[in-house]
Amino acid sequence: MKSFVQIQSLNEHVGAEVALRGWIRTIRSSGKIRFVELRDGTGICQCIVEAGEPEAFAALEGCGQESSVVLAGTVREELRSPGGVELAVSAAEVLHAGEDFPIARKEHGIEFLMQHRHLWLRSPRQTAILKIRHRIIQAAREFFDQQGFTLIDTPIFQPGAAEGAGTLFEVDYFGNPAFLAQTGQLYLETAAMALGKVYCFGPTFRAEKSKTRRHLTEFWMIEPEVAFYELKDLEGLSEAFICHLVQAVLTHNRAELEVLERDCGALEAVRMPFPRMTYSEAVEMLHDAGLHEKLESELAGEQERYEQLLKDIEALESQLGGSMKAWKREKLSKELQALREQAGDLQRWLQNQPGHIADAKGFRWGDDFGGDEETILSRQFDRPLIVTEYPREVKAFYMKRNEADPRTVLNLDVLAPEGYGEIIGGSQREDSLEVLLARMAEEGMDPGPYEWYLDLRRYGSVPHGGFGLGIERTVSWICGLKHIRETIPFPRMMGRMSP
Repeated sequence: MKSFVQIQSLNEHVGAEVALRGWIRTIRSSGKIRFVELRDGTGICQCIVEAGEPEAFAALEGCGQESSVVLAGTVREELRSPGGVELAVSAAEVLHAGEDFPIARKEHGIEFLMQHRHLWLRSPRQTAILKIRHRIIQAAREFFDQQGFTLIDTPIFQPGAAEGAGTLFEVDYFGNPAFLAQTGQLYLETAAMALGKVYCFGPTFRAEKSKTRRHLTEFWMIEPEVAFYELKDLEGLSEAFICHLVQAVLTHNRAELEVLERDCGALEAVRMPFPRMTYSEAVEMLHDAGLHEKLESELAGEQERYEQLLKDIEALESQLGGSMKAWKREKLSKELQALREQAGDLQRWLQNQPGHIADAKGFRWGDDFGGDEETILSRQFDRPLIVTEYPREVKAFYMKRNEADPRTVLNLDVLAPEGYGEIIGGSQREDSLEVLLARMAEEGMDPGPYEWYLDLRRYGSVPHGGFGLGIERTVSWICGLKHIRETIPFPRMMGRMSP
């Protein structure tokens, strides 16, 4: 048997005899030649099997999509093939001949694909997303390592709430109530008092009854916490962190971004410094007549685009009504499906946008920003927007009171551009024992379960702060996805627990 190589390095072996192991993505015959598109998780290779190799040619008879095979042969240059090379097959071994793979190359509805998520992951689009997710996680760890942070593993079983009590998942912990972690932050603060610069990375859980495109009930979050940091320090850390993540993907994952048809220009615009505004300034922007005029103009332009899409769909449908070759019919059918999806998305946007504009006009100071307000704000900039100093009533008990405006706290949210909304939330923490106890009393919280946390304010309290970045929302933005469900291998949402 020839030496095994991976498809991603095949162009290093031109002229050599090698063997590939993988799965058949497509197979078709043209006279005495079989064309096999093979994938192995690192890439895709065109493999040519000629009738002049009768054993290899016969071995592939009856093999369908996702059959697992070993193909051996000679690597040769072919600029029209993926990677610029192809394999001239001289030997073939079928490990398992797959039949009737559920996910054909035709278009499927999202519900069908989610039910077959375990198989959908094999598609080029999904593998591209997972590779970019991997790169973002790798780059996040790299960033904090370079900055001198220490990784701290915080507990998943916790005795109480760190965020809103209404979003806790309760579990039975040996006869006592416990809750799945909403954040590792409170525990991370204790480690920051020991090590100075720390972070945690792990799953978090929110029992929020939301079915929007931005919400999961189980997601992954990376959270730094730093002693002696104030709000301005957190702003600088957050923008440096995001730029590092984006640059890592642009450097290493251009091929995956191309598969996703992502506009790399939008990502290349992400550079420091990020625009900044306070919550109060953001409210003023939402009320600004000039913004409303701009939004109304965008609405009219998108209405025209929608009408043109309907005409394009009608024209394609007319073409498909005639006779044509099978390959052309498949090509046009895919184009039609893509146009229908665009039209459906745009129709929903057109239906919702007037309400969003009305909400912006009537937004009241003191309310928390929702997805609609975040979308409007973030679409006004070509890079992430940092919004600070939110009303204290809508933020967590541990956030430090703003002495310059006691109605607000020293917090920050970072909103991704292009309408993707919040990807980072954080704050300077309240370091005064008396102020923190008073705030907990306002919230009706029993300080008993938090005595260990309050000890941080009794023994060497210092200014400190941190934030959390949601991996899935960041993947969604960087990949340019419409829904967060594609950002994690097996999403958990309201109404979905399988596969």
